[in-house]
Amino acid sequence: MNQDFLPLAGVRVLDFSHVIAGPLATFYLARMGADVVKIEKPAGGDVLRRSERGPSAFLSLNGGKRCVSLDFRTEQGRAQVLEMARETDVFVDNFRPGSLERHGLGYEAIRAVNPRVVYCSISGFGRTGPWADRPAYDHVVQAMTGMAMMGGMEGDDPIKTGFPVVDAATGMLGALAIVSALHQRNRDGRSILLDVSMAAASMQLMYSYAVEALTKGVSPRRVGNQGYSGSPAADFFRTRDGWIALGANTPAQFSRLLEVLGLQELATDPALFDVSSGPGEQVSFLRAKDPVLLKARLRERMEEWEAAQLEQRLAQAGVPASKVRSVAEFAADAVASGALEPVVLKDGEDSATVPGLGFRAWA
Repeated sequence: MNQDFLPLAGVRVLDFSHVIAGPLATFYLARMGADVVKIEKPAGGDVLRRSERGPSAFLSLNGGKRCVSLDFRTEQGRAQVLEMARETDVFVDNFRPGSLERHGLGYEAIRAVNPRVVYCSISGFGRTGPWADRPAYDHVVQAMTGMAMMGGMEGDDPIKTGFPVVDAATGMLGALAIVSALHQRNRDGRSILLDVSMAAASMQLMYSYAVEALTKGVSPRRVGNQGYSGSPAADFFRTRDGWIALGANTPAQFSRLLEVLGLQELATDPALFDVSSGPGEQVSFLRAKDPVLLKARLRERMEEWEAAQLEQRLAQAGVPASKVRSVAEFAADAVASGALEPVVLKDGEDSATVPGLGFRAWA
């Protein structure tokens, strides 16, 4: 990324968030040039400082911020916060709704000393309604929102996503909301209260399925590793030495897949397709007579290939495909290829290598 890309330079942020979702939101702001002051409790600070993953866990979400130890529950601490709030552009917290209000530091109190503030409240289930007081963690929200019932096959136990996906999405959504609110505030000069919830972020992640649920009142069928298109050629397949994921979602991609695999005869197999419509239409896998049989034939041939070799051949043919990698394998490959430009954060002897903002910019 261009080192001059600092669109939030001059923006001041008072950060009362902790653990992952809130700190990630303000981390993005800091990476884009904002001056972020992170408030931590005197006894131990943010819980991530004591994470079993070591100092890099805290540094990866808070590098570039100024950390201040302060007990806002005391009169002196409250006075300090209000004084800092007078000169801030953004105030962020991810306590349960009502927590800071009880200490005289809610939205109305901050707005009273700073009528131009953007106040971002991040919580599990939003600031209003019967769920507002509920505590929340990533996997709990996955359970509540239905996400845990989307992985796996019908009849399987609930399966959570294997990383804190809701926390990450909430952080991104929070950063987007804050940047948008700053733009609005700069136009009309008025304060803005933002309500960002983990539950709402979950629905954004499940957007297409959430639309079905909201529009028709239906839940998606659990389909395991099958692609969203429903194509028999959009799935995970075992190879000789691992797994490969395919995304042949158009007739053209499917035809090229058959060519690479040497299975062109499948396109004219009357047991698989209705060949009466003529060439060009007969390979429409979405109208396959027997998708299970078709997938079995594909699976049988792909077990003869090595995953990396098949990935390369399919990429050359224009068929979306990827060998199934570990996170570490992908990180190494992505850095080597230039697809990912990580950033190294340092704090004394501690360091953390982070993925950056997720986009590139040239100014």
